[in-house]
Amino acid sequence: MIELEDVHKSFGKVEVLKGISASVAKSEVVCIIGPSGSGKSTILRCINGLESYDRGDIRIEGARVDRNARSIVSIRTQVSMVFQRFNLFPHRTALENVIEGPLYVKKEPPAEARERGRALLAQVGLADKADVHPPQLSGGQQQRVAIARALAMKPTVMLFDEATSALDPELVGEVLNVIKGLAREGMTMILVTHEIGFAREVADQVIFMRDGVVAECGPPGVVIDNPQQESTRAFLGRFKASSEAASSSSNVVTAVA
Repeated sequence: MIELEDVHKSFGKVEVLKGISASVAKSEVVCIIGPSGSGKSTILRCINGLESYDRGDIRIEGARVDRNARSIVSIRTQVSMVFQRFNLFPHRTALENVIEGPLYVKKEPPAEARERGRALLAQVGLADKADVHPPQLSGGQQQRVAIARALAMKPTVMLFDEATSALDPELVGEVLNVIKGLAREGMTMILVTHEIGFAREVADQVIFMRDGVVAECGPPGVVIDNPQQESTRAFLGRFKASSEAASSSSNVVTAVA
């Protein structure tokens, strides 16, 4: 469904993507992991045409992604993206945020857009928040509204760029549960994430990126549980140590309480 072939991208003299090749099948969930600055977010933005790429080829269902071509509008209606920050309009209600795209981009009838918008808010567990403005919602609730907004465009592909990184730890689970539900429904998804346990659970394929290249790619049982590259082992080792430290700290707090 998605093909990337030898994709290169530079910002000035800094080469961020150094020949990325990968493929994503329909209904497949691909998680991209790796250290900051490895090009993970840039590759998502190139797939969606938010960034141009210097050379190589990106195709979605056979159509070439070119942000300067007229076809990019059609591609962006097929490929929805959820960002680290929620980017909701604070002066609009949750429902109004969700139906913005269908109304003004896809020109859907207002009654139809509102009906679907309410159904999507119910799907993400926010049926009772349709008339609430974003500042009155928690971070997790705002991100779920952002997911409903992305789904309102009826995409064939969903891209998630660290969708939980701006959330407090206790709010992460509610967003990940929504993404798990989309995976069960067969949505094709590419997720940049630092939630290694989540990647192990939901991904069909894990890509480990380092310094603008794909260092490892394969099922989570291979890349996460049995990495072949020393850089992958070191990266995952840091996360394991951080997780164990957090768990130990939590136990101490519980004991004191």
